[in-house]
Amino acid sequence: MRLDKVDLNLFVVFDALYRERSVTRVAQLLNLTQPAVSNALSRLRQTFDDHLFVKTREGMSPTPVADSVVRDVRDALALLGRSVGGIARFDPARSEKVFRLGMNDLAESLLLPRLYEEVRTVAPAVSITSYYVERDTAATELNTGAIDLLLDAPLLNARELGHKYLAELPYVVAMRPDHPLAGSDLSLDDYLSAEHLHVSSRRKGRGQVELALHNAGICRNITMRVQNYLVAARITEGTDLLWTVPRVLANTLPLEVKELPFEMETLRWHLFWHRSAEEDASSLWMREMIERVCHQVL
Repeated sequence: MRLDKVDLNLFVVFDALYRERSVTRVAQLLNLTQPAVSNALSRLRQTFDDHLFVKTREGMSPTPVADSVVRDVRDALALLGRSVGGIARFDPARSEKVFRLGMNDLAESLLLPRLYEEVRTVAPAVSITSYYVERDTAATELNTGAIDLLLDAPLLNARELGHKYLAELPYVVAMRPDHPLAGSDLSLDDYLSAEHLHVSSRRKGRGQVELALHNAGICRNITMRVQNYLVAARITEGTDLLWTVPRVLANTLPLEVKELPFEMETLRWHLFWHRSAEEDASSLWMREMIERVCHQVL
């Protein structure tokens, strides 16, 4: 490939297609016509001698060739952007960008209502899509642009990721208001003799509670395990199960809340992004919005 024969604007289209997976959305994002985007894709296919993107039910899915070059394309575009005076200006009031956020249902329920209000006030055409992202694929999804930002515990240490501390969420024990243990302080013996509900998106593995109890040489009796915090709330309301949950969520529910009868680390939330988006104006803007909402809500 001779670069003097290639229109470098094609790589801007390539990057946008990889993120948006839609010719229509790319046309809107880049202020182009759909035929112009289709023509750029055709020229890209000729350049790489590969289809690059194929139509599926989910949109324009990248081929292995596209997957293999996307990081280099993005690094090159970021370098060019810095060389000519910085990343292009992001105007929230006029943007139609779709931000893809990785977070679990706890973060969604606590942050998205307020984040939506804050975003709509200054960016009425901006959209937000939230996904649950497995930790073992999170770095790859940030790298490829499948998600723009990830909110999670600080367990990701990939060199290609930037991150910022957001908040700490201490745990409490929640139970239904007429639970047999609701009338007095909760002792460790009470806690260990009860049956427990545990929330985890993983099929197996220890959570923070189990790690804390294990370090103390004790364990609890988990009789139900679910993957959704709001489902856990409904179950706790109607059973004698104890639920160890972040206080900020428990205080919004019709449940009795008790202090933990043992020492345990708080749940720490960090915001992650790929290094290639470090100075991207739209990423910076959304990171600031999320940080502001965390300070308001948490």
